[in-house]
Amino acid sequence: MYVIIMLQFTCKGVKGLEYVITAADEGKMLRELLRKDLSLSSGLMRRLKTIPAGITLDGQPVTVRATVRAGQVLRLKSEDRVSSPNIEPAEGELDIVYEDGDLIIINKPFGMPVHPSPGHGRDTVANIMAYRAGQKGEALVFRAVNRLDSGTGGLMCVAKNARAGALLSTQMGEKSIRRVYEAVVCGEVKEDSGTVDLPIGLKPGSGIKRCVREDGESAVTHYRVLERANGLSRVELELETGRTHQIRVHFAHLGHPVWGDFMYGVEQKMRGWALFSKSLTLRHPTTNEEMVFEVPTPEFYEEIMARKASNE
Repeated sequence: MYVIIMLQFTCKGVKGLEYVITAADEGKMLRELLRKDLSLSSGLMRRLKTIPAGITLDGQPVTVRATVRAGQVLRLKSEDRVSSPNIEPAEGELDIVYEDGDLIIINKPFGMPVHPSPGHGRDTVANIMAYRAGQKGEALVFRAVNRLDSGTGGLMCVAKNARAGALLSTQMGEKSIRRVYEAVVCGEVKEDSGTVDLPIGLKPGSGIKRCVREDGESAVTHYRVLERANGLSRVELELETGRTHQIRVHFAHLGHPVWGDFMYGVEQKMRGWALFSKSLTLRHPTTNEEMVFEVPTPEFYEEIMARKASNE
């Protein structure tokens, strides 16, 4: 179950790497359209030139010197010819919130890893997407735009081609992709809202665990308390930066670890912990129009708050 809050992207003739030339595009040289309007990098344009029929207008191969006319259909052939070699396809279920030829938005289950790793070779988002692509006869180069820890659920974006991946990664670097989370944390957070601005780095002696440390990377988390009850707080959080384990480390440092977080708090009998990506806002890599997605708060959040009161 999911809600799309606002979706201005109406395809405008775009179907993956397909674009219908508009009246506003009339008379432009294709090079200008690709670079300025569709934001293709010079490197990607060079690669498209090496692919047979990599750039076509109304099905006919053209060079970037061609002049376009309204109503023509521009198609760019994907340069992905082989799948990521280390991702084994595995059948499984994914909650697909939205998909087109450039990107896919997934409501990731709690407890599911994003990438394969030792002990998780066939049960990740990447494995299932590789299987799904294979069923369609497509290649998959897995490009997760915003990465979620295995125990964190909720919205994540995967780019479906190199161009979309590059443009969405640029948005991440520019901090223009808005990521809002919701968590249940231990203890009743005193302030109604605030900002945690504390650098994060590896914990000495650990290759995985992070901690707040002066020589760490800048990390900024904004928060707002939604509810306090029974020694717990339900908190909405927005990331300004995207450091590994950022929310978990920041709130553990404040004495409010995420409920169920075995690494920074106390493990509970649940798959994952009470932290999920509730809202994701980005600009579509082809139309540049804003897309906002949101998923509802999991029902078990209310169960956690009530369970604390009865000491279960």
